[in-house]
Amino acid sequence: MSNKITVWFLAIGCIWLTSCHKKHLSKGTAKPSIDSGFVSIDSSKTDSIAENREAVPVNVQEIAFDYLTAKSKFSLRSSTQDFENTNVNIRIKKDSLIWLSVTGVGFEVGRGLITPDSIVFLDKFHKEYFVITYEQLSKQYNFELNFKLLQSIIIGNLPIQQTADDKFYKENEFFTLRQNSGKIVVDNYIGEKNQKLERLKAVEKPTNNTIILDYEDFKEVNSMLFPFSSLINLDVQSKKDNQFYQTTMRIKHSKVELVSQNPGFPFSIPSSYTRKGK
Repeated sequence: MSNKITVWFLAIGCIWLTSCHKKHLSKGTAKPSIDSGFVSIDSSKTDSIAENREAVPVNVQEIAFDYLTAKSKFSLRSSTQDFENTNVNIRIKKDSLIWLSVTGVGFEVGRGLITPDSIVFLDKFHKEYFVITYEQLSKQYNFELNFKLLQSIIIGNLPIQQTADDKFYKENEFFTLRQNSGKIVVDNYIGEKNQKLERLKAVEKPTNNTIILDYEDFKEVNSMLFPFSSLINLDVQSKKDNQFYQTTMRIKHSKVELVSQNPGFPFSIPSSYTRKGK
């Protein structure tokens, strides 16, 4: 149980992008896939946006909220781990806090708090806690991580704020928007019909470490379309052996509410807990 708790908290924030215990998936081995019901895009055709195409105006439909609460299930598959439908309660204060509570059979087994500065989570099963900064994560895993990206994974908004200079180009059934943030190049794929972010591909240069998010099952919440299902694929190169390690995750929401009142973010570290890691 403790191993699942740790993986869940780390995975939901794209933390521990690969585990030192994961076996390498050799070339030609199929990536682990929780299901194939998501939009398929040929990366070889979309890695670069044709400069000679005419830019088009797009009004991206984003989720506006003060606070969000959700009841969700989390699944993960990798070369060494496979678990499905872990129960998770999520609370978000926009651009400030992400609160997570993992429940087992009738009781809470873990709790996490993600802020723009750091990530803290409690393993209640072993009475341990972990504190991780984005600087530590970025240095350790050679991929720039930030709060905006983690929040985007859950709610499906653009992880980088759109600017007046950003240009959209028509690509099949999508409008594509390329953005840059430091060493990260982000391609956003906006659905032609719903004007929602349906896929996000973030690639770090020059490592080519990649996160791909696919969003589906859009339902109306407070007159806004919200993705009730998201698929996350991680493909990250290890600094130790220069091999790429792959992980597939899914988040499915059964209930999502956008509220104006603070739902509360109870979080404290008992004095009896032992800090693990640095």
